[in-house]
Amino acid sequence: MRNLAKVTIFIACILIAATVAIFVGMSAQSFAVTQIDLIGRAIFPTGSSFGGTEIGGLSGITYDSDKQVYYAISDDRSSKAPARFYSLKIDLQSGKLEKEQVTFTGVTTLLDENGKSFPELSLDPEGITFTGNSVFVSSEGDVDRKITPFIKEFSLDGKLLKTLPIPELFLPDDKGTRGIRNNLAFESLTLTPDRQYLFTATENALVQDGAVPSLQSGSPCRILRYDALSGNLERSFAYITEPLPPGANPVRKLTTNGLVDLLAIDENRLLSLERGFSWETGTVVKLFEISLEKGDRIEGIESLKNRLGEISPVEKRLLLDLETLKIPLDNIEGLTLGPVLGDGSIGLILVSDNNFSPLQETQILGFKIKVQKTS
Repeated sequence: MRNLAKVTIFIACILIAATVAIFVGMSAQSFAVTQIDLIGRAIFPTGSSFGGTEIGGLSGITYDSDKQVYYAISDDRSSKAPARFYSLKIDLQSGKLEKEQVTFTGVTTLLDENGKSFPELSLDPEGITFTGNSVFVSSEGDVDRKITPFIKEFSLDGKLLKTLPIPELFLPDDKGTRGIRNNLAFESLTLTPDRQYLFTATENALVQDGAVPSLQSGSPCRILRYDALSGNLERSFAYITEPLPPGANPVRKLTTNGLVDLLAIDENRLLSLERGFSWETGTVVKLFEISLEKGDRIEGIESLKNRLGEISPVEKRLLLDLETLKIPLDNIEGLTLGPVLGDGSIGLILVSDNNFSPLQETQILGFKIKVQKTS
């Protein structure tokens, strides 16, 4: 409970994001978290369908509070169906989450600059965040196919509106000495509640910045903060992931830990979601609070590899290790806040990417965050 109490300063901002009319003007020091509770989960087996598409690959989720609808991005690379995001209704007002309370209501195809669906294997959509009347989507690209990552804005009917610039140091070179690692790039995406700042981050270190996680140490990711209005990169920071899960065999393939999503509370404070996996440990998921306030700016640094001892990364504090929930966990990759519930708590939704594998499933986990006024 001590760790949870330390997120006090987050809470008014969270409440403002969920119900602006109720909480505008209240101090961020006026609330304290008293509890985070799992309220249920909905499971959709691989092969489930909606709107002529296979539901799966849900790698990010965001909430439209006006319409009370969630938008979830699929990381299908236009292989099983054109690249797309789903609209969902998730009813949390009973204080519980069961499959019957989750309804897929729409599917939207993403369109390229020519107004056509993206060609197969031309993108790897992973993150999504709602702007108020559109969504930003991030793609990891594909290093092996020399497809660059992107951050693009789309209308709610899928039309391309804007493409944000990606700094040169994130783009792989032909020698493999610079840029993102394959499938370890822009997994996360989030807007601040005032919609002024857009965040994304690499899942693991850029090639020139250092190594992927080991059993002894984490990987230095880069968090990018854009001015959402101009689309220009404003600042970037170093974020160190947790090491590989204890007991993992790092020699094996698919052994990993990385930063898979962010949830902005304001321009300097976020929640971060890390997901690790190994055949020995299974899936490990942890939720952190992070602060950028004491983190050094690194946008002008070409390589972090020999500078990590000089650079202060963002501060992070563990809020919840999902292993303590004692439930089977799949490949959790996305999170978003939901509505304020009847008892005054706030809904929190996590989603999993089933990789379209028959050995996995799509999980939607529901939580409620309880708070109390302290002064």
